[in-house]
Amino acid sequence: MKITRKAYAKINLGLDVTGRRADGYHMVRMVMQNVDLYDTLTFEKSAEKGLRLYTTSPSVPADEHNLIWKVCALLMEKYHIEDGVTITLEKRIPVAAGMAGGSTDGAAAFLGMNELFALGLSQHEMCEMAVKLGADIPYCIMGGTALAEGIGEILTPMSDMPECAIIIAKPAVGVSTKWVYTELDSREIASHPDIDGIRDAIARGDLQGVQKLLGNVLEPVTAARYTIITEIEQIMKAHGALNAMMSGSGPTVFGIYADKEAAQEGYQALEKSGLCPELYLSRPINPKQ
Repeated sequence: MKITRKAYAKINLGLDVTGRRADGYHMVRMVMQNVDLYDTLTFEKSAEKGLRLYTTSPSVPADEHNLIWKVCALLMEKYHIEDGVTITLEKRIPVAAGMAGGSTDGAAAFLGMNELFALGLSQHEMCEMAVKLGADIPYCIMGGTALAEGIGEILTPMSDMPECAIIIAKPAVGVSTKWVYTELDSREIASHPDIDGIRDAIARGDLQGVQKLLGNVLEPVTAARYTIITEIEQIMKAHGALNAMMSGSGPTVFGIYADKEAAQEGYQALEKSGLCPELYLSRPINPKQ
């Protein structure tokens, strides 16, 4: 038996940090959105016991350091699974990019193993286990458009984002999420995004309202060190983007366009600039539809 799952990337339409818990976790309010850029995971039972993980990306570990491995090992131990499992990961989402590439793979591992071994786990049960491995994994299990609060694990489903085109541009730099949050802690947040305003604009189907309110408190930290982020945003805005912003802790930048035709000019300009070797033309999606 073979199970195939798509693991969709996310962007943050709004990302605010409201405090820090005693255990070091940051309290957040975020509007999360899946985009049509995904990794593909294939799960297959094996007569040979144990886990085997294969990946198309040399920069992704294929051992116990990978979230896919951690999820599968957890479920195999918890539910006494004695069959072996072989997982193949076809990697497309940029690595260390602020798009939850590792977390969405971990989420797909929960969903794939649940189906492969008929575990009968509810979304809530998977999310309860998932948050102990990574704060973004519960959202990636749920997917779509959502308000994320707490450390990211308190999720409220939202209306689907209005139709649009999204360019995703990843420059050739890697950013440490830990470094970004450490830097954030050392400074005062000058401006907090209007998370409720973004949520209301989405509920109205108001793309113009959404793009005007984009905000990410982590961007000033990352962009101060990596000025290429601002350069990419400027190219997007000069070539048709309604607005552009960094996703997560970066360095990936996304631009929102009224439609695919409007995005073509921006895509070509970015391609010509050579600033972002990983470049994708995408759109917002709800994986459950």
